[in-house]
Amino acid sequence: MGGFVARAATSRLFGRGDSDIQREAADLARVMGTLKGPLMKVAQMLATVPDVLPPEYAAELAQLQSDAPPMGWAFTKRRMRSELGPAWRTRFASFEHEPSAAASLGQVHRAFHHDGSELACKLQYPDMASAVEADLKQLKMVFAVHRSMQSAIDTSEIAKEIAERVREELDYVREAWHMHVYRTIFKDEPRVRVPRLYDDLSSPRLLTMDWLHGRKLLDYKQHSQEDRNFLTRVMFHAWWYPFAHHGVIHGDPHLGNYTAFEEDGRVAGINLFDYGCVRIFSPRFVQGVVDLYHGLGKDDRDQIVHAYECWGFSNLSNELVDALNVWARFIYGPLLDDRVRTIADGVSPAEYGRKQAFKVHQEFKRLGPVTVPREFVFMDRAAIGLGGVFLHLGAELNFYEMFNQQIEDFSQDRVLAARRLLPAAPGDIDPSHMELKLISFF
Repeated sequence: MGGFVARAATSRLFGRGDSDIQREAADLARVMGTLKGPLMKVAQMLATVPDVLPPEYAAELAQLQSDAPPMGWAFTKRRMRSELGPAWRTRFASFEHEPSAAASLGQVHRAFHHDGSELACKLQYPDMASAVEADLKQLKMVFAVHRSMQSAIDTSEIAKEIAERVREELDYVREAWHMHVYRTIFKDEPRVRVPRLYDDLSSPRLLTMDWLHGRKLLDYKQHSQEDRNFLTRVMFHAWWYPFAHHGVIHGDPHLGNYTAFEEDGRVAGINLFDYGCVRIFSPRFVQGVVDLYHGLGKDDRDQIVHAYECWGFSNLSNELVDALNVWARFIYGPLLDDRVRTIADGVSPAEYGRKQAFKVHQEFKRLGPVTVPREFVFMDRAAIGLGGVFLHLGAELNFYEMFNQQIEDFSQDRVLAARRLLPAAPGDIDPSHMELKLISFF
């Protein structure tokens, strides 16, 4: 990483052509691709926020995969012994030696409970806290290089948000809580399946849960429009309902975190995976998201400005509001359009949002460094990711009707009341803005 920074700084000093920028971007992707921590998810997050990184950097980083070489059986045995004790194998009827999946933080093994239940055991690699801290230091270097290129965005708050979210990926106690929260939210929704956690077979570095069978969403790209629309409706509900009613969002909505399940030969719903990247927002922020929607729909300047303030923006000049509106109208566009349509008419997944991001970049550049609130990073990344999934499915729906059903009768008081019905937070999580009690899972 130090070599990359030195090369980038030198090319900046002596002038750079397009080929130099492309080469730097490829170098950066190679460096980050060798890191052990979860920077692939960071790269995906960065790629959705206009001008956080040069577009050439973002394009290269977006191609990084979250797959990683699995650790061997000797490693797995040592890790399982450290989490469940020397007799850990007696706790399972069977436990597969080869992992079914491996990623940047850990790997998943299939097992069977003594009662016959099929299980997924998500086992964290050792020493991941130090690996993540090392990765975050590398990320600070990337931001430093970009600041030297006269960035239009002050990345300080973005860096804080990313660091906090990445560290939370290591916190399996928090992830267990998120899983309990989502199971509570969707307990009466048969179209959305959330794994059940086995607390007695889990620890702060091991999560044992139901194994949910399903097919990749891309397997349905050639299915009927009815099937693809159905899956999109369910995914829309699975993402927007928790946010509009509880202020909770699943912040990693990419294709790998969903599978579709079938009943009687027909697609019946989705399995929702990976609860390490979940964020709980204040009711005021949720109000800002709803107010911005209504403000854009009515072209009410005062309501729009108030909404941005709820999001955390400050020093809002008229020019800055106009620039933010370019991006907001792109994000909210399908939700404001009362007709059946695709999520982005005539736009490919590869080009989704690029035109609007370029416009915002140009305005931010002219206005000077703009401080982006931390909440914007997570919300924006999640919304773009969700839209990308809908593009892949080729859904044709009335997103206006679907969204208005979600925010009907919304109020901050309703969000607070709904939160009181959710499972309580673990003892190491500050629930001051959530109004939840403290418990300990493990």
